[in-house]
Amino acid sequence: MVYRILCGLARVRFTVSYVAALVAVSTALLILGPQVQAQVAQRASTNLHNLAHGNLGTLFGSAFVAEPGPIYIWLPGLACLLALAELLWHSTRLIAAFLVGHIGATLLVAAGLTAAVEFGWLPLSITRATDVGMSYGAVAVLGALTAAIPRRWRPGWVGWWISVGLVGAIVGADFTDAGHTVALILGMLLATRFGRPARWTVTRYGLLTVSVAFGFVVLAHSGWAIVIALAAGALTALAVDRIDRFRVIRMSSVALTAGQSTLGGCASRLTA
Repeated sequence: MVYRILCGLARVRFTVSYVAALVAVSTALLILGPQVQAQVAQRASTNLHNLAHGNLGTLFGSAFVAEPGPIYIWLPGLACLLALAELLWHSTRLIAAFLVGHIGATLLVAAGLTAAVEFGWLPLSITRATDVGMSYGAVAVLGALTAAIPRRWRPGWVGWWISVGLVGAIVGADFTDAGHTVALILGMLLATRFGRPARWTVTRYGLLTVSVAFGFVVLAHSGWAIVIALAAGALTALAVDRIDRFRVIRMSSVALTAGQSTLGGCASRLTA
């Protein structure tokens, strides 16, 4: 039994290592107290002030500093999401998806905030806002699962998550919420290069259920956002699914008509 557990953990070694690092850092900061926590969060933050002063190490360090609040609430969901992606895509692709979301979304959001500050749309204080955590990377991994979803359900999956992300960004009206949507789209785009995933199993479907719940809470975490996101996501998923079905039926009908015309032409020539 011990051997089987170790073999299972070896298949999700990045997930285990990253979760262990998060627990270690969070525990150390909890022991050191609120003042040290605030200082570490400020120094590890990927805000405009740190990036403008060349503190590019924050692009990596911020992923190991958890946002305020007890980690035991969200850590199981994160672990399930990362483990599922690692089982389906293996460690290298999981790391690629996480980094593309974490770093890519951070830089794109930073560019948008810089423009907003320059045009006077946002106050200068936004440049020193604390921005740490793993949520951008996690949401990108969620988006990267798109290519592993069976073809029949993929359009509805994409429509659902895009709607949820947009609702979260609009209702939340915060640059972090907008960053989540950017990271989600980056993950979906990257997934088009991932190829065929490993096969689905009962365990992996269970991990998917937890991952979906975790991803939804990350994207739509306020009261009204949750209600609106559920409604918008369901309607969009249904509409996209119906459109995709119609497209498939239409293509099949055209192909059948073309085939019948070809057969009719061959029969006419044979008769002549």
